[in-house]
Amino acid sequence: MTTILVQGIEINVITAGAGAPILFLHGNPDSAQVWDGVIEHLQANFRCIAIDLPGFGASGPGDEFDVSLENLAAFVDEVVDALKLEPPIHLVVHDIGGPFGLAWAVRHPQRVRGIGILNTIFSSDYRWHFFGRIWRTPILGELSWLLFNRWLFTLVMQKSNPRLTRAQIQRTYDNFDAPMRRMILRFYRAADPEDFQGWEEELQTVLQQVPAWVLWGDQDPYIPARFADQFGAQQVHHVPEGGHWLMLERPQWMAATLADLFVAAS
Repeated sequence: MTTILVQGIEINVITAGAGAPILFLHGNPDSAQVWDGVIEHLQANFRCIAIDLPGFGASGPGDEFDVSLENLAAFVDEVVDALKLEPPIHLVVHDIGGPFGLAWAVRHPQRVRGIGILNTIFSSDYRWHFFGRIWRTPILGELSWLLFNRWLFTLVMQKSNPRLTRAQIQRTYDNFDAPMRRMILRFYRAADPEDFQGWEEELQTVLQQVPAWVLWGDQDPYIPARFADQFGAQQVHHVPEGGHWLMLERPQWMAATLADLFVAAS
């Protein structure tokens, strides 16, 4: 692991392997570690780079981080430059990593070689899930964190995501510290689906030029499966029995599918 300084925040970076670079952007409430199983199967042929987003994992707090779509795109561009990657590069996004990476693809399509899109939102039609509505509500969001101890977190995750193992859930909670909780509230309160108006159309234009596949677990309790088909990607791979975290549920399949995409994109 190493760190880079981006927008005044120390960003934790995990790298493995050699070859064409792939940048992995995780979701909520995760860290770069969520990609470990996928990277294990890709590192023989690709240079895999996974970062902890601001306020997540081992990265510095994101209390002053600008969460507008314009700045999310700028942040990823600065990460690519700080890592001295040579674009175009491959990109894999999940959950809130989607607005980061897909906004960057909209602003810098020439720097992207191929995109893997996993259970994320980039649509003005989206309506927040139950916990998203709680986190977006002042005071109520803060109170919810007081109740979310390890026992309740595990119970809720097991009920809504039965395909995850207890060990995977516990590992997620281990990173669930105060800076991450604050960052989640900031992100959810600033991220209005209406903000994607204009951006989503531009992304569809980009995806007509850049090879992109959607890999989607249809049993996602947070994002309905219909959103998988709205990106305009070349291929959409629905996993009917899959959940929100396909990279944890079936890492070997995901790695093989991404490898097929990125080899074709090269």
